[in-house]
Amino acid sequence: VHPLWQSPLTIPGGTRQSPINIQWRDSVYDPFLKPLKISYDPTTCLHIWNNGYSFLVEFDDSTDRSIIVGGPLENQYRLKQFHFHWGAINEWGSEHTVDSKFYPAELHLVHWNAVVYPTFEEAVMEGNGLAVIGVFLKLGAHHEGLQTLVDALPAVKHKDTVIEFDVFDPSCLIPSCPDYWTYAGSLTTPPLTESVTWIIKKKPIEVDENQLEAFRMLLFTSDGEEEKRMVDNFRPLQPLMNRTVRSSFQ
Repeated sequence: VHPLWQSPLTIPGGTRQSPINIQWRDSVYDPFLKPLKISYDPTTCLHIWNNGYSFLVEFDDSTDRSIIVGGPLENQYRLKQFHFHWGAINEWGSEHTVDSKFYPAELHLVHWNAVVYPTFEEAVMEGNGLAVIGVFLKLGAHHEGLQTLVDALPAVKHKDTVIEFDVFDPSCLIPSCPDYWTYAGSLTTPPLTESVTWIIKKKPIEVDENQLEAFRMLLFTSDGEEEKRMVDNFRPLQPLMNRTVRSSFQ
């Protein structure tokens, strides 16, 4: 077990935990769901950080320069960071599944409600505090936009390494197809707070084998420690309980 999961969890028994298996047929079409509007300013990108569980690409969230609005959201939300989850092999890796199918990786773009909460830290702890866009990655064509990021990864191979990474537009990692599922859930890493409106894009993006392999070359461990490859950094599926997954498409 990764050290992240070794200490007792703060909320072991919530009823709105993530990730979940999305059953296409059980999702409910909601005609009132609006299209999601994404407006990112590439100059708000700051750095890449290996936090020992994934790598985070972090953004300046002090103003409303990189935001999302619409979709299932009542307010606009600011982009804080994005990161990925992936497997040791291509047969698994995503946190969410669709009809029990895993993808080799999943992107999470994490946003917070700066209209209601003064800080990201407070938004994490409260209802409607966060909105996370989930994008599945599947094996296929080379992804030009992702390659800029992949080229930078060797510099953050070890845990606790940070490098500057400025001018990157993460909207290049979001499929153009507007369809999505949405449900009320939680963070998938501690503190596992049930503060997340999940927006899971229906269509995956394509990346090639070498790009996925670059993720797997990263390490969970610090420089000087026995090397442990950063793979399988996803949380197991959680029960849906009595939640409904809504879809923006019929």
